[in-house]
Amino acid sequence: MPQPFEIIDDRPTAIGLIVLETDELIEPEVDQFFGHLKQRVYHTRIASAPDVTPETLAKMADGMTASASQLPKGCGIGAIGYGCTSGATVIGEDRVASLIGAAHPGMPASNPMSALLAACSALGVQKLGLLTPYVMNVSQALIARLEKAGIEVSDFLTYEQVEETTVARIAPSSTRDALVQIGQGECDAVFASCTNLRAWEIVDEVEAAINKPMLCSNQVLAWHLLRLSGGTETPQGFGRLFEAPLDG
Repeated sequence: MPQPFEIIDDRPTAIGLIVLETDELIEPEVDQFFGHLKQRVYHTRIASAPDVTPETLAKMADGMTASASQLPKGCGIGAIGYGCTSGATVIGEDRVASLIGAAHPGMPASNPMSALLAACSALGVQKLGLLTPYVMNVSQALIARLEKAGIEVSDFLTYEQVEETTVARIAPSSTRDALVQIGQGECDAVFASCTNLRAWEIVDEVEAAINKPMLCSNQVLAWHLLRLSGGTETPQGFGRLFEAPLDG
């Protein structure tokens, strides 16, 4: 005879996350953040090349809907993120949202570029200091997107790296020094681009040094997903951004 059991439905609000095959950082950082808020993150992976070029980034569009479809339905997911700043820029943010929506109709979706623009709006950032790990044609695509949105890139530095494995191993101290250098200029905030670049762990240190907000890809995406899913929490230790509501 089957053993009787009780059904409960106590699942917390959850986030869905599409992670690049080559990404080593976004899962632990985003999991740590939402775990701090006692929320779940469900992951799926998308095929990605080991080298970051406009051509390899654009190719990810082919697998976006299939990857999104692997996220479970009916488990409380309130928003889905695609974890690639440069990929979203090259593919196009609207197209990314549409490809995710094909698997999860009506679901709020984000990516680090859309999240960055929302963060700049919430913080009133008009001039942004930018650090990227990318080769120049990828970095220039980011700069063009920011400028199209009315955000001036006042200072810019890049590591000019094409391999994801190298980016994942850039020392946080190097990124800290670069951001502090950029932050001395005429900018309202600084941004470290790439979900595979170790930057979120130095946010408090950089903000204390420049007395301006520091933003990075995993941080802005987590903030945007939190706000899109209805979260109003303002956790400490993750950057000044979390004091800001979602503008509009």
